[in-house]
Amino acid sequence: MTQEPARRVGQEQLEQRVSHDDRERVAEVLRVAAGDGRLSLEELEERLESCFAARTYGDLAPLVADLPGQAVVVGEPVRAKEVARVRRAGGNVRYEGGWEVPRRMEFEVLGGNVLLDFTSAAVREPATEVEVDMRGGNLRLVVPDGYVVDAEEVDMRGGSVLYRHAKDRDPHAPAVHRITVTGSMVGGNIVIQPPRPPRRPGRLRRLLGRA
Repeated sequence: MTQEPARRVGQEQLEQRVSHDDRERVAEVLRVAAGDGRLSLEELEERLESCFAARTYGDLAPLVADLPGQAVVVGEPVRAKEVARVRRAGGNVRYEGGWEVPRRMEFEVLGGNVLLDFTSAAVREPATEVEVDMRGGNLRLVVPDGYVVDAEEVDMRGGSVLYRHAKDRDPHAPAVHRITVTGSMVGGNIVIQPPRPPRRPGRLRRLLGRA
């Protein structure tokens, strides 16, 4: 049985938030290790508990550090591009997981949606500029506590800017990153929302994996 190795992260990324896919990837590594006899069922259950409760890559790293070939490797961080340009007619654009955030992003999209999920993104700069030229699609930004989004300068035609804040979002969290959105949108909305809380699987499902 094979599985995708735990991802390589840089030293600076150990404090970055992990995604659902990151947790499930490490959980699968743990299940295979138990199947190979490297972990007892008690150790598996304990590590899976910690895995699904993990918030950062630093939380996940110790769970696989003693498994051959599966440790989260700490290395030199990869530098993001200064500018990312996307031009597309039809189809969706998705940035999620542990992606590297450039200083500036430019989107020219016709008939498609754009997702920018900053939950587990590697952010190197204090601010990110997002310029849009979109027709017939939505821009959705998923931002954790401490991220400030300014989309008031976007020329909206037939749509609106929607802020969807979770009840448990900390309104006093210090600003750690600012996202400025400019440009124009026709027939679409800009949606700004917090990350969804991870769902906690049952004990049997954690041990055996998804059916």
